[in-house]
Amino acid sequence: MKLALKKWFVIVNPTSGNNTAKKLWPEIKRLLTHYEFDVDYAFTEYERHSIKLTHKALELHYKNIICVGGDGTLHNIVNGIMTQNYFPTSEIYVGVIPIGTGNDWVRTFKISSHIESAIKTIKKGHVLTQDIGMINFITGTNSPEYFINLAGTGFDGFVVSKVAKMKYLGKVAYLIGALVSLFSFKNFNSKVTVNNENVSGKTLMILIGLCKYSGGGMQLTDNPNPFDGKFDVSIAQNLNKFEIIKNIPKLFNGKITHYKKVKTYKTSRLKVVFKNTLPFVQADGELISEGNFEVKIIEKAFSFYG
Repeated sequence: MKLALKKWFVIVNPTSGNNTAKKLWPEIKRLLTHYEFDVDYAFTEYERHSIKLTHKALELHYKNIICVGGDGTLHNIVNGIMTQNYFPTSEIYVGVIPIGTGNDWVRTFKISSHIESAIKTIKKGHVLTQDIGMINFITGTNSPEYFINLAGTGFDGFVVSKVAKMKYLGKVAYLIGALVSLFSFKNFNSKVTVNNENVSGKTLMILIGLCKYSGGGMQLTDNPNPFDGKFDVSIAQNLNKFEIIKNIPKLFNGKITHYKKVKTYKTSRLKVVFKNTLPFVQADGELISEGNFEVKIIEKAFSFYG
């Protein structure tokens, strides 16, 4: 890679969309050339490799990055941006050509999954700057994890652990993962501290949202706004299996947040402590760790073409 002046660096995850990105790359490259993008590019070779590729690109002064991949690839690029010291994070601009299983983050901003339309969006040069969430694990040696869409723990994280093995099924993998998880997931004891209130007891899942969609199009938080400096939090308390099945349609139309056992909050930070069980924690559809954690918002930290 040569030193960048006004060039673009493209990070391609060839395995995204069940290896679709690898097959489509020649056409994507052709279209980028057609629309007069001066690009260098690299393929990811292992999990979270895009974090290192982002660091290297920024070291070489690329401030325009294009993500060719799904939510996980974008999540890692964001974590690369947030863990570098070359530029203020909001001065790094990211374009997205979405090729993934869920493509949830792009739904909020109506970024097309059609390749040429996505490239045209980037070419227009309209930049938006949204908030970012930072997760700090209270115990252990985990580094902070950053997210731009939604983080969650409990049933939500358990489903993500199942979907990771079924992504070849496409978007239906999330629904199948949820149904499979019903038979093995057990509610857990937690204490959530939010807005000087403690919410304790048996819990199904805790969701911390910035954007509108997750899990292949589910709407799990009430009124998320990635620009208002607040998380949109949903705490689903002790729902049983019958209640979950009965409310599956509400997971997709957003009405789940009005169910009697779901509490919603607006906040810029919260703390989650577990008792006995340590459920999975996911961020932007990626499993990150287990354990007690705190979350805080970083306002207007991520700039993108939308």
